[in-house]
Amino acid sequence: MDAVLKSGSASHQRKSPNEIRRPSREEAEAAVRTLLAWAGDDPDREGLLDTPKRVVKAYTELFGGYFKDPNEHLERTFEDVGGYKDIVMVRGIPFHSHCEHHMLPFIGQAHIAYYPAEGVVGLSKLARVVDIFAKRLQTQENLTAQIASAIDDQLAPRGLAVLLEAEHQCMTMRGVQKPGVSTITTQFTGIFQDEPAEQAKFMSLVRGGGL
Repeated sequence: MDAVLKSGSASHQRKSPNEIRRPSREEAEAAVRTLLAWAGDDPDREGLLDTPKRVVKAYTELFGGYFKDPNEHLERTFEDVGGYKDIVMVRGIPFHSHCEHHMLPFIGQAHIAYYPAEGVVGLSKLARVVDIFAKRLQTQENLTAQIASAIDDQLAPRGLAVLLEAEHQCMTMRGVQKPGVSTITTQFTGIFQDEPAEQAKFMSLVRGGGL
């Protein structure tokens, strides 16, 4: 049974946005009207007349990451760094994403550190990579892995560490309704994966400590 389940799940690959028929704006707005009526309200009352347009416009921004390439922000590196080979860290990158199971927000911070191999990337570019992947329907685990994979593939650093900490509204607004609960996910490669002391250094920096 396990073999059958694994085989079935492996055969379904995630499609790219270009492979999916994208409904028209009119169809999307009609879908919002349907949801408003299903929720028990009147889509034709004054306060809701423009809601479908507003929701579709908001979705264009909230899920704009599907149509952006994170690799474009990692292609340019700088090698003139005075021989610097130690850790580079960007801490406390705010992000907001949406759970793919309930389409409710999860909000938190990302922390990224790496040991350069050939060069470094502009610090703002790491934040842009987080933003692009976050503006898609996600699980926090997948979001963490995607960020790490994109950076590792493009920069090929000697080591990479990614930590995401977020609060999920699908746990606070519905279900168990437990506000204040944080979910932490990590991904390590290279030095950070092989040497526990490097992981400890990274965690110390995340929590505001020194080297």
